[in-house]
Amino acid sequence: MRTAGVLLGIASLPSKYGVGDFGAEAYQFVDILANMKVNIWQVLPLNPLGFGNSPYQPYSSFAGDELYISLDELVKDKLLQASDLTNFNEFAYQIEYIQVREFKQKYLVKAYENYLKNSELQKQCKEFVANNNWVYNYAVFLTLKKHNQLRQWSDWPQEQKEWINDKKFDLNPFEDKINYELFIQFIFQKQWLELKAYANSKNIQIMGDIPIYLGYDSLDVWQNQDMFLLDENGQPSFIAGVPPDYFSATGQRWGNPIYNWDKLEQTGFEFWLTRLKINSKMYDIVRIDHFRAFDTYWKIPASCPTAIEGEWVEAPGYKLFDAIYKAMPEIKIVVEDLGDLRPEVLELRDHYKLPGMNVFQFVYQINGNNDVLRNTKNTIVYTGTHDNETLMGWYFGLSNWKRKQLKKQFKANDFTIKNKFIKAILGYKADYTVFPVQDLVGYGNSARINFPGKIGSPNWEWKLADFTLLNAMVDWFAKQVTQNKR
Repeated sequence: MRTAGVLLGIASLPSKYGVGDFGAEAYQFVDILANMKVNIWQVLPLNPLGFGNSPYQPYSSFAGDELYISLDELVKDKLLQASDLTNFNEFAYQIEYIQVREFKQKYLVKAYENYLKNSELQKQCKEFVANNNWVYNYAVFLTLKKHNQLRQWSDWPQEQKEWINDKKFDLNPFEDKINYELFIQFIFQKQWLELKAYANSKNIQIMGDIPIYLGYDSLDVWQNQDMFLLDENGQPSFIAGVPPDYFSATGQRWGNPIYNWDKLEQTGFEFWLTRLKINSKMYDIVRIDHFRAFDTYWKIPASCPTAIEGEWVEAPGYKLFDAIYKAMPEIKIVVEDLGDLRPEVLELRDHYKLPGMNVFQFVYQINGNNDVLRNTKNTIVYTGTHDNETLMGWYFGLSNWKRKQLKKQFKANDFTIKNKFIKAILGYKADYTVFPVQDLVGYGNSARINFPGKIGSPNWEWKLADFTLLNAMVDWFAKQVTQNKR
């Protein structure tokens, strides 16, 4: 079935509390998507934000970030009172992460105090912890991290650093703080699964984005040190990234530790199977970022300051995906296969019939016939992703000649060409078409989410102030979806 989807990270939803969350605006967004006849809502990773507020440097591949917990939903659970709440920068277009965390923290602590008086919610939380064996270790990890002024786990006192292996460090003095973190993860999953169920009831599937690599300063690396290429001091000996490309002349040095694929294979890829099983419960469709690293990955010595130095190394992609589909034959996976790829990457993708990606900005040829873009079925066509310019930012950055040619080809002017692009893409044969919200409403590059290769502001800070412009697109977009039989 050919479908239409919309991309918007939870953090970028409108909110009166400074950052998008699982509250009323998320449900309102689902209603808007349903009215637009959209069948897929693609979100960015929901894991705890790591270095530079990036969702691709998480503290855990299983846990969720407390930022997304809705204070209003806590009121519904009688863990807060509406009269307690105040607004925070309600109509801002930018997320102030440090200030928002401080703002929400005091309410989450108060909700926890009230939770300790609620026996029914405590019972539900215990069941949640019992059914998710990663939760307690994550609660310990984050508690010790906070106790050590957020220093990375390799810099903790030896007895704390070794708890994950020998369980000798006495955690009794930290019991209440650990229970707080368990509460946070319970509430996070409760609210998210309720939102997901609502979306599913409206015939909308959630496409969740999981990064192939994990942050070094994470529970995943701390408790699985032998699954990564670390030196004798527990530091990464090699790190991930990509060589110089379209985005960066010096490549992208992500800093994530590289997997020890030999060790992973010896365990039957248990780590990856567990990760995908949990994420397949959180999402209807799992989108795996940087798929090419399952074929060959760029291995950068940790001592190198850029990604220029490195080598391509083969990964056991076929063995891994054989194990995945044997354990989870019904799992729905789509993959990010962008970049300069060797043919073997596409052979691996096609062997498992995995939908890849085409980004209109990158592949549309002004003087070409564009048959591949128009006629490829098992793919996702995007106007753009979280890593590149907005559609209109790209368009107005083109030369006058290129813009003139596009207007001629699409029979449009500067004001109508955005909708002409969208209409054309909906008419392609691709099974999936996905449009970032910024592209639907026609925002320029001030609404760009991320600049690859750069760390810090303004990356990951953009958010919608309200739904006004999106609501204005509903009827027109729904008509295009219907006419194109999506």
